[in-house]
Amino acid sequence: LIIDVHLRSHENNLAHRTREIDRERLIVRRGQPFSITLQCSDSLPPKHHLELVLHLGKRDEVVIKVQKERGDGDKWWFSQQAAQDEMLLTLHSPADAIIGQYCLALLMMSPHGHIVESTDEIKFHLLFNPWCKDDVVYLPDESLLQEYVMNEDGVIYMGTWDHIKSIPWNYGQFEDYMMDICFEVLDNSKDALKNSEMDIEHRSDPVYVSRMITAMVNSNGDRGVLTGRWNEPYSGGVAPYRWTGSVPILQQWSKAGVKAVKYGQCWVFAAVACTVLRCLGIPTRLITNFASAHDVDGNLSIDFLLNERLESFDRRNKNDSSWNFHCWVESWMRRDDLPKGNDGWQVLDPTPQELSDGEFCCGPCPVTAIKEGNLGVKYDAPFVFAEVNADIIYWIVQRDGQRQKIKVDQQSVGRNISTKSVYGNHREDVTLHYKYPEGSNKEREVYEKAGRRVTEPTNESTEPGELQLSIKHAKPVFGTNFDVIVEVKNEGGRDAHAQLTMLAMAVTYNSLHRGECHRQTISVTVPAHKG
Repeated sequence: LIIDVHLRSHENNLAHRTREIDRERLIVRRGQPFSITLQCSDSLPPKHHLELVLHLGKRDEVVIKVQKERGDGDKWWFSQQAAQDEMLLTLHSPADAIIGQYCLALLMMSPHGHIVESTDEIKFHLLFNPWCKDDVVYLPDESLLQEYVMNEDGVIYMGTWDHIKSIPWNYGQFEDYMMDICFEVLDNSKDALKNSEMDIEHRSDPVYVSRMITAMVNSNGDRGVLTGRWNEPYSGGVAPYRWTGSVPILQQWSKAGVKAVKYGQCWVFAAVACTVLRCLGIPTRLITNFASAHDVDGNLSIDFLLNERLESFDRRNKNDSSWNFHCWVESWMRRDDLPKGNDGWQVLDPTPQELSDGEFCCGPCPVTAIKEGNLGVKYDAPFVFAEVNADIIYWIVQRDGQRQKIKVDQQSVGRNISTKSVYGNHREDVTLHYKYPEGSNKEREVYEKAGRRVTEPTNESTEPGELQLSIKHAKPVFGTNFDVIVEVKNEGGRDAHAQLTMLAMAVTYNSLHRGECHRQTISVTVPAHKG
């Protein structure tokens, strides 16, 4: 009876904004109807009817019967219109449908409920739909959607907070077979390999999907895409700074039989995550946080321990550190799993730093929760809060093991938080999304609420500093000498006699020490109230 099935991919893909992905295969977005045409040899025999069944998963783990009439919005349903030897079927997916590759079976049923004929070779892909107001990833601004879903090119900011540089990046989320590789990333997660049925059922939820992607972009502990390396040599792979786009990385991972690609650092991890998330239909942007803190022990402060020669204590790589910059992504979604006020941009950080629920993943964490200091919110809020807000505390550890706090810096961490503007290739500053203005009362309130300085090491006698120290330098140029000026001011009422030790060290952008360049100690006398 059914001679042919026409998927109308050209019209459907255009209406669903997926033509960039593929013009031949049917790719549609959830919560939005699409139509297919059946070519029939004859009109349907009396009392025969059509049934539609959807299958998901390599072993048909999930089977969905498509209802004949409109239900209450949370079920698949279809309508049909017959005209001569053609039948138009319109399928309606719920706005919270599972994303992935579907196999559609058409069953011609007799009046007695017997299958007279069936076709089951109809395949299509379903993606998130940020244009659909009932989808939890709905973003009601077309210019933002054009940037955060449809734009295949971007700009990544790096450098230092006072000397910001940028590099172009090709996300390439709609290149040939990128979508297939993105689903391959999901299929190779630990959860998918452990229990594929449960994993598929959870793929309706962008919180689950995005968290899975942060775990899978790095290769720590799973079949992830990229291996991180933060120091030379980069032998046996590509140095992180040589990559210019995500496509070659994802292609290489897939072609090598899901074998990790070498090497990535934070901006490469974030960019690959951005590609996968945009491809699947979740609005996403890449963020750079300058002067980013990495708080290992969770006390919301970055503790630098020095001996009396001002040399750093090596605590076997478990040191807190402050990076010149660090990149992550934000994805837009409603958080129905959290109390009100947590919708919108969510931090997702695929760089492997700390374990979260036993995996190297981070997020999604609402940006509003960070701004308000609500650190009990899922996922990983204390870690993200510290990245943009930690105090930097310098301690001298004396020979007898006593610690003396010598300096507390509450202003340096989390500066000029940046993303590419929607309106061109220039920088948009989003620092105020993450924190109240530095030094404001509201900022202090948030710190108290967040329980900043959760634990204080003992014996931190810190006398009010009468000597104020500042360091100034001109913009350095590679290959030329530059002057550094150290200014000491005495705010006390009597002359001060002090030892001034100047120490210059080579340090990488992510806080790896490369040795001393220069050390000098001089005696200084600073008159009262002078510099």
